[in-house]
Amino acid sequence: CVPSKIMIRASQIAQHQRQNPFDGIQNQSPQVDKAALVHQMSARVDELRYAKYEHILESQERISLIKGHASFKNTTTLVVTKGDGRSKEITADRILVASGSRPFIPAIEGLSETPYWTSTEAQFSDKLPAQLTVIGSSSTALELAQAFHRLGSKVTILARKSLLTREDPAVGKALQQALVAEGLAVRTNTQANAVRYDNNRFYLELATPNGSESLVSDQLLVAVGRSPNTDRLELDRIGLETDQNGFIKVDSRGRTNIEQIYAAGDCSTMPQFVYVAAAAGNRAAINMTGGEASLDLLTMPSVVFTDPQVATVGMTEQQAKDIGLRTVSRILTLDNVPRALANFDTQGIIKLVVNQANQRLIGAQVVAGEAGEVIQSAALAIRNNMTVTELADQLFPHL
Repeated sequence: CVPSKIMIRASQIAQHQRQNPFDGIQNQSPQVDKAALVHQMSARVDELRYAKYEHILESQERISLIKGHASFKNTTTLVVTKGDGRSKEITADRILVASGSRPFIPAIEGLSETPYWTSTEAQFSDKLPAQLTVIGSSSTALELAQAFHRLGSKVTILARKSLLTREDPAVGKALQQALVAEGLAVRTNTQANAVRYDNNRFYLELATPNGSESLVSDQLLVAVGRSPNTDRLELDRIGLETDQNGFIKVDSRGRTNIEQIYAAGDCSTMPQFVYVAAAAGNRAAINMTGGEASLDLLTMPSVVFTDPQVATVGMTEQQAKDIGLRTVSRILTLDNVPRALANFDTQGIIKLVVNQANQRLIGAQVVAGEAGEVIQSAALAIRNNMTVTELADQLFPHL
């Protein structure tokens, strides 16, 4: 999360140097040193890792850190295999599984024989490829695609369907228009069927609406989702339930189907956001020690840190209809927003979804430069059952 945001912000600065909308401020070509950026990024990640995690573990006498690979022997016992091959058994009254996730690698012919990137390699590589192809249309894929474009790569995005397919269609359409206007190539309804690597180049065979096509690239980034780190935990041995993809099933309290075992974070069926993982771990810890705490995801905001940003909360128009609600929706384009006009940046939309029966706001989708900041107002309004009139009656800073 941290390295990607650093890279995104750095690329934004580069783009502002290259192209700004204001008369009287001269544009210039930025000088980008990816190696220096990676060094700075790694230093900040190391600093935060120590301050937020390692230092806390070291300073708490009642926490013991054992490094190794864990698997379940039974519902109360773990076997930890250390780096030297020796193993140790740990027995506990309660167990929290928070083993995270890793990039999902699709079954594309020839892919495993190539030096492709996942999001990890892309962020920490010193290399800035002249031509980069990105397979995927998720938030990670789009954030990194735009960042590399702004740092100087020529980028092509391959989306199996459309962009951000889980969101309202208007959101993906608005973001695609912005990315294309900036110079990225976006190929929707396009799938990579095969790839080979020869003479330092990637050769892709694509299935497109117009038939088979070929694409050549200097580097390939695969960002099509995540897989849970649960496959080596021996969950079948204890009957711990997972979904079809291996994510541990949990309820709003972090409980699994086994009374003394809890799970949180990206290895579970909770949404994959760092703030959800932190909140879920907090609730699980409270409940594991006799408390009563649950996590309400109804007003969980979601942000994609592209430019413009994409931020959503609550239900889309279609989701509301699927559960039988009659809705009223409005879409406002940003050329009607004074702040956007003052910034000379009017790409994007704001969409609100209202329950027609009581006029309460039940969903919001925003594509705008600071959508991630705006969305929290909608989240609070939905959480407090505000009507659109009550929201409109609030005083907001001008513009």
